[in-house]
Amino acid sequence: MARLDGTHAMFEKTYQEALGLTREARDYVAFQERRDQSSLVPLDQLTASCESMRVTARLTQVMAWLLVQKAVHQGEMTREQAADPELRLAGQHICGVSNQQVNETLPPRLRDLLERSHQLYRRIERLDALMDG
Repeated sequence: MARLDGTHAMFEKTYQEALGLTREARDYVAFQERRDQSSLVPLDQLTASCESMRVTARLTQVMAWLLVQKAVHQGEMTREQAADPELRLAGQHICGVSNQQVNETLPPRLRDLLERSHQLYRRIERLDALMDG
């Protein structure tokens, strides 16, 4: 039973982390993004907008996956149902892209959100891959 409790605790911690990061990203877009972009040249504004959408895409995919897993943990769905390709983590070609080449002219807060969302997405990607094993 301790292993189950540990797994549930890890899941809950990851869920809370994702929820918190989603709120941070929402607040950034709502209150800070426009100010940050106002000082950028047009090409960097476009890049910042695209990267902001990448953060949103990552977090949307992560939250969707976590909600499916939460349904499994609460007995609302079976593991077999959760393994359906439609319910798996998606968007790897956009969300899995490394941030190593992120333009240094991007606002620091956006760069931070990019890095943290990428780390979280990669962690969930590894957990999703365990479903195949």
